[in-house]
Amino acid sequence: MDLKTYLAVRAKEVDAAMDAYLPKAKERPATIHAAMRYSIFAGGKRLRPVLCLAAAEACGGEISNALAPACAVELMHTYSLVHDDLPAMDDDDLRRGRPTCHKVYGEGMAVLCGDALLTESFIVLAKTRAVKRYNVGDYIAELAETGGSRKLIGGQVMDLEGEGKKLTKRDLVRIHEAKTAALLTTSLRLGAMTANATPAKLQALTKFGYALGLAFQVIDDILDVTQTTEMLGKTAGKDQAVEKSTYPAILGLDASRKEAAKLTLAAMDALKPLGKKAARLEEIAAYMLKRDY
Repeated sequence: MDLKTYLAVRAKEVDAAMDAYLPKAKERPATIHAAMRYSIFAGGKRLRPVLCLAAAEACGGEISNALAPACAVELMHTYSLVHDDLPAMDDDDLRRGRPTCHKVYGEGMAVLCGDALLTESFIVLAKTRAVKRYNVGDYIAELAETGGSRKLIGGQVMDLEGEGKKLTKRDLVRIHEAKTAALLTTSLRLGAMTANATPAKLQALTKFGYALGLAFQVIDDILDVTQTTEMLGKTAGKDQAVEKSTYPAILGLDASRKEAAKLTLAAMDALKPLGKKAARLEEIAAYMLKRDY
């Protein structure tokens, strides 16, 4: 398959699995289940679950064995978006081109929706088959650490506290190591773990995910100031409006583009221990870099 077809096929597989895992929209209490499905099936590239599946393949595993963790990381990612969009957080009315969860279901229900999606991520992850090197407890610990106060939540805390302040590039990297790169890296690691990856392969994918996650954030920051709301599917220029430090604000656009390219090359270099089996992951990294153009 070419990359475009691969991404579409894998996203469709993830959506089908997610549809099977989640409570039906009319199951009582119907409002929360409808809100969960509204948020999950709002569109999006399914980047994290696709990376999870691609990592499993790169380590010689089966897609079917990695579908549960692929869905789990997307559930956790979506919970974080639902909460980030709340008025008490980033206060956004649009996500993926349509009204955010709290605009449709109210703030209280959006808080509960995020809570439910987070909880569901572990219910789904627990269905993952154990392998020789890794058991279900290993999978759970991996995702739980990523979603905790040292990583995903901690990144949002640092992001909130940084608004209106002049941050350094190192400050920004600390935020996005935790807020963006951590979950992307865990997506890769979980996929590899389902394939019984060796410690060396897991380390290579960890380095890949770290660099790719930071590159992804740099490009996101660039797009926020160069694209329209219609193109982004969320409110353009929002970071600047709340005086949030971003890569373009600190480095400038040209230097930010160079930073994204440098990080992408570092990500690709990290894949060398996996050899030709990592070709799809390299393709995805190159594709992500082109989002700016």
